[in-house]
Amino acid sequence: MEKRLIAWKYLSFAVVFATAIGALSQSHTSKHVKIPVIHARPDDVSSPEAIVRATFDAQSGPVGMPRQWGRDRSLYDPNTISVAAGPEPSTGTLKPRRWISYQQYVDELDAYLVKTGFVDQPLGCVTNKRAYVATVTCGYEAREGSKVVERGVDIFQLYSDGKRWWILSVVWDKESPDNPIPPELLGRK
Repeated sequence: MEKRLIAWKYLSFAVVFATAIGALSQSHTSKHVKIPVIHARPDDVSSPEAIVRATFDAQSGPVGMPRQWGRDRSLYDPNTISVAAGPEPSTGTLKPRRWISYQQYVDELDAYLVKTGFVDQPLGCVTNKRAYVATVTCGYEAREGSKVVERGVDIFQLYSDGKRWWILSVVWDKESPDNPIPPELLGRK
């Protein structure tokens, strides 16, 4: 029993230490972005297709232009999660990146998106909808200025509360030679 207690203390210390180091490294790499709280635009949340178009629009813009984080936040469920799946570019090993809160996502990416003029646009989307749930799968193309820097597939999980649509989660996977965008997600719609 005493060995188990000692092991538990060491494990607890290691977890607290790793969490603290992670928090410190995060605070040095990203700046807290104040996101205005606004009501969703009725047109933005009227359908699965509309809400997906709105999030692409709100997160995109030319160099130096602040992103529409208040508008974008109004599209997402308060407990949303975002995941970038796929291999790490430098190593090729699978290592999904998760953002467990909308604020974490914005804090980490805002400066990069504004600095580079990142514009993300859908190429073609397919919607699968039931009464109150839907998935929207889109081929996407991301540009910095006129240069295409990334292509891939976004999968949005959505639900309706009977009054409007919400984005529950989004997961995306970059295109590669062995993982091309499916043809049905390339046509403009």
